[in-house]
Formats: sequence, structure tokens, C-alpha cells
Amino acid sequence: MIKRPFNWAAAYFAAVATIATANAQTATQVAATGDGGDQALIDHGKMTYAEKCSHCHGPGMLNAGTITPDLRRFPDDKTRFFTTVKNGKNGKMPPWGDLLDDDQIGALWAYVSSQRKP
Repeated sequence: MIKRPFNWAAAYFAAVATIATANAQTATQVAATGDGGDQALIDHGKMTYAEKCSHCHGPGMLNAGTITPDLRRFPDDKTRFFTTVKNGKNGKMPPWGDLLDDDQIGALWAYVSSQRKP
């Protein structure tokens, strides 16, 4: 009977290890890429967005019916973006500064910027 919890635990840790490996590989690609690195950075940001942001902001950066803004219309203001992500906003968006480092936030900025609509 003890084997079942270990099977679930093993599956859980295998999934976490797979995600961590994918994140590490993407980060390595981003760091190693010279020309064409923008797409790798955008891809890394897209993955981070899917993991950390999409549950509130929506998979397409627009979550109808909530208080979250349409991120496709976020102003071209990198400093404001970093400040908002790190510190949160108006008590409605939680701060992510302890969970995301500057490289991850930079990748998020690259992804959000790549999806900007006029």
C-alpha cells in the first residue's frame, strides 16, 4: 500500500523536473544566442507568461470580465512594466519581485512587447 503515494510523488517530481529542465534549456538558449536572440527571449517570456501570468491576465493577454488590463495595449514603457511586475499594482496585482528575477521579467517584457497592438 505504500507504493501508491510514492508513484504519485515520483510522477509529480518527474513533471517538476521536466518543467525545470525546459526552463533551464530556454534560459541557456536565450543567454547563448546573439543574432536572432530576440525570438528566443520572446519564447522564454511566452513560457513564463503561461506559467505565471495567464491565470489572471488570460492566455491572449486579455481576460474579459476581470479587472486585469489588456496587456496588448500596455504602453511602450519598460521601466513601468518592471516596476509593476516587481511591486504589484493598486493592491490588485500581487508583487512578483520575490518570484521572478530581472531576466525573467525582461523576457516577459519582450513577449508582451511583441504582442502589442496599436
